[in-house]
Amino acid sequence: MNITIVGDGKVGYTLAQRLSEDGHDITIIDKNAEALARASETLDVMCIRGNGANVRTLIESGIENADIIIAVTGNDELNMVCCLAAKQLGAKYSIARIRDPEYTESLTLLQDKLDIDQVINPERATAQEISRLLRFPFAINIESFAHGRVEMVEFRVEPTDPIIGVPLSKLNGRHPRIQYTAVQRAGEAIIPDGSFEIAAGDRVYATGDRESITRFFKQMGKDTSRMKSAMMIGGGHISYYLARSLAGMGVRLRLIEISDKKCARLSDQLDDVTIICADGTDQEVLDSENVGECGALICLTDRDEENIITGMYGARRGAKKVIVKVNRLNTLEVMEDLGIESVVSPKLTTANVILRSVRALNNSRNSVVEKVYGMLGGKVEAYEFTALQGAPYLNIPLSQLNIRRGVLVSVLVRDRKNIIPFGSDHIAAGDKVILTAKAGSVVNLEDAFEIPESRP
Repeated sequence: MNITIVGDGKVGYTLAQRLSEDGHDITIIDKNAEALARASETLDVMCIRGNGANVRTLIESGIENADIIIAVTGNDELNMVCCLAAKQLGAKYSIARIRDPEYTESLTLLQDKLDIDQVINPERATAQEISRLLRFPFAINIESFAHGRVEMVEFRVEPTDPIIGVPLSKLNGRHPRIQYTAVQRAGEAIIPDGSFEIAAGDRVYATGDRESITRFFKQMGKDTSRMKSAMMIGGGHISYYLARSLAGMGVRLRLIEISDKKCARLSDQLDDVTIICADGTDQEVLDSENVGECGALICLTDRDEENIITGMYGARRGAKKVIVKVNRLNTLEVMEDLGIESVVSPKLTTANVILRSVRALNNSRNSVVEKVYGMLGGKVEAYEFTALQGAPYLNIPLSQLNIRRGVLVSVLVRDRKNIIPFGSDHIAAGDKVILTAKAGSVVNLEDAFEIPESRP
């Protein structure tokens, strides 16, 4: 597909990189010459310097032939105008990043009047991600698939965990409704097979329905009780959306914000949150608020360094769960070494949501991709496909499908029932198929199999 991206910041660059790897023709529009020079030198893309809302710039980019326009500049209004102008000039589908909560109340009207096909709100999506993480204190990441029927939970294996040293083929007998979908060991991402043995220190993704996942971790001796209290540092958009998301769930929320103006506004907007006007990165303030006794410390200021240092201090003081927001994507790689495992990035979340949408628009005739989720620092991806009638892989036992190396069919969802598949199981038309694979190796479901050409 021909895809035009307006905005060559971290999100725009990440999108251009991933989408060009998927084989799409990418054009980037931005005013920043240095950013465009970097993209031109490192990516196989076309770069145009200019204003993405300017009709001449859009025409120069060939917007009339664009299948998708993606506007991800730092300005909500500019992104809206870009999409409106691009659609008027012939672009088939538009995606806009819109962040301000004031627009959230009228998004449906905005999309209709401005002809925007999809709106991405990074802060709201990040708040939803944090809300999921609060379910299990020990979890590093949690993602759901098949409308919540399947959960994928990342956790670190402790030396006392009973799954250590047992081949996965035997573990499947003990926990038949759990699939071990991906493992990271010593920096290497692994798609495990039946002979693989989990070791202490591994980061493992366990997949299954919510009830089975909860039962599995209880049997492992891990705390599966819902978080009862949380402290948020920083009163930005994410904190607002997170507080709204947790309202009525019985979580005692405290929010520390240094700005008097923000504190006054948040006090008016959030009835069930204790607002504390102070410097949440000050260790004396944290101690006075008993940071070590809170269920979760969530660091959401605009500065990565402050979030990291505050998170490290909270972990040292005994906070059960520490979640840190970072803006610079290269920071993600060093967070584990600093002892902080639950990290959220609005920019990465935005890129992943848009990638999923683009891939869904580029469906093959044999499958529909519903979701793409980056795992283990982007080294592995989980996919949710819907298998369509007439596909060449239907009704064939998985043992005969010649599943490609580095690909694992994790779960089949059929008639609202989850199936942990074995060699004798098959994919039927209409199934939700959740699989994991090395990043970039799968675009369509048929990419997972080496299907003989002679088969109908």
